[in-house]
Amino acid sequence: MSKGFRQSQAFLHTWSGMLLGWILFLVFVAGSLAFWREGLNRWTRPELARIEQPMRVLAGSQAFIAKTAPDAKSWFIPIVTDRMPGAQLFWVPQPKPGEATGRRGRGRRDTQALIGADGQVAHARDTRGGEFFYRFHFDLHYMPVIWARWIVGFATMMMLVAILTGIVTHKKIFKDFFTLRRAKGQRSWLDGHNATAVLALPFHLMITYTGLVTLMALLMPWAVVANYTDERVVAAALFPSAAAVERTGRPAPLIDLRRVAADAERRLGAPASFIEVSDPGDAAARVTVSQSFGSMLSSRTPRLAYDGVSGRLVWRSPMPGAAAETAGVMIGLHAGRFAGYGGRWLYFLCGVAGTLMVASGLVLWTVKRRERLPDPTRPHFGFRLVERLNVAVIGGFPLGVAAFFWANRVMPVDLGGRAEWEVNTLFIVWAMSAVLALVAKPRFVWSLLFATTGVLLVVLPFYDIVATDRGILDMLARGDLVIAGIDATMGVFGISFLAVAHRVARHRPSAKRVRKPRSAEARVLEPAE
Repeated sequence: MSKGFRQSQAFLHTWSGMLLGWILFLVFVAGSLAFWREGLNRWTRPELARIEQPMRVLAGSQAFIAKTAPDAKSWFIPIVTDRMPGAQLFWVPQPKPGEATGRRGRGRRDTQALIGADGQVAHARDTRGGEFFYRFHFDLHYMPVIWARWIVGFATMMMLVAILTGIVTHKKIFKDFFTLRRAKGQRSWLDGHNATAVLALPFHLMITYTGLVTLMALLMPWAVVANYTDERVVAAALFPSAAAVERTGRPAPLIDLRRVAADAERRLGAPASFIEVSDPGDAAARVTVSQSFGSMLSSRTPRLAYDGVSGRLVWRSPMPGAAAETAGVMIGLHAGRFAGYGGRWLYFLCGVAGTLMVASGLVLWTVKRRERLPDPTRPHFGFRLVERLNVAVIGGFPLGVAAFFWANRVMPVDLGGRAEWEVNTLFIVWAMSAVLALVAKPRFVWSLLFATTGVLLVVLPFYDIVATDRGILDMLARGDLVIAGIDATMGVFGISFLAVAHRVARHRPSAKRVRKPRSAEARVLEPAE
């Protein structure tokens, strides 16, 4: 019998969500944490004081980099805010003869430095902090970036398919949102899945579609390839910059960057966020100032270029075209940099709802099919594999994240390769959880992983109170609500994980009679209804 339209969409909804659901779970967890990446960058560096005077940091950055790299090709200096741990500046050395110019110094440790709140070089533990979760949610880890972005891009497309087909499939989706039946097996899981999906449905649609827009040049390059033969032309059209000026070889003092930043903010009518200096110390020096991402919805922020010696404005970026502005707004919506603290909490909580939606959908797949098995105590291999992958990912990855935060606190500060070892700790703990999920009974492993995660997250704020001067009580007394909020949020999630672990440990599935196939003789003797 042919399936109706809704039934066919239900099939597509189930399998588009299930096959890549584990990748989507990782993306949602890391992406939700990334909304607080500046706060996590500060939390993971407890040695650093809070930024109170941004211009003092800018002056210190200019003094340090002028002394350290006076003959560099270019400098890159962020204008800090109280959300940031400090000014992470870097510079690009002059190219060697025959070598192309570019940002070849950005990834090198000897061409960057962190300037703290006092305007001096900060000595803090080496960590990737919140930047790791930001990069992981689209670059993953331990694999080439291009592969990771293809995987995440394809999973995002399947996510969009799952959302749209889910709206079609659940004809009572909004009515069911107000229904949550407890201890009803499959029905309860479906109610939870529907509630978390409908609660933040506009966010889920927005974050999924705009996520695809951020990867559109990779996923759909054909329009660009058909119209442009040189990538530099595309880059110039999308990201215009002032005309390049040849280095003169005549030394000239660089203008005070604080004056340039103040003038740029006056002209832009908004805070500045980034300064690029080309050919510092030369008569042809140029200073380019970018408007803050947090001051507008679009990620295509205006820029101004100044003469690096006189401070005269020499260039203003043109207004972007409709297509570029649309793409900028889409990317800005996805990143949420424009949002204040209230908006970031909204983004974060909607991301948590998305995480629960994906997790409940994956668990629902096994709950629904277990009830259809001829013998639920002896499921087939495919069912067992999916069930254990659910445990490994949904239970194991949060435990790895908690281990990452603990590694940040307890690893020796002077450990070589410390930042990468923090990340390695996450994956080592996650791998151990996955092995346990594959060899032990799922119900036991669910409880163990959730309970361990809960304990680690609950205890961590108390460790900060005892072992650091950045405990939640100290931060509240200083009015630093970001760091205090991170500790409090960890505690809340820790209690939630403990509650889930307790519920799973107490759960006793209802006994179900094993269905035995009837013989032909029995079917013949069975009375007709």
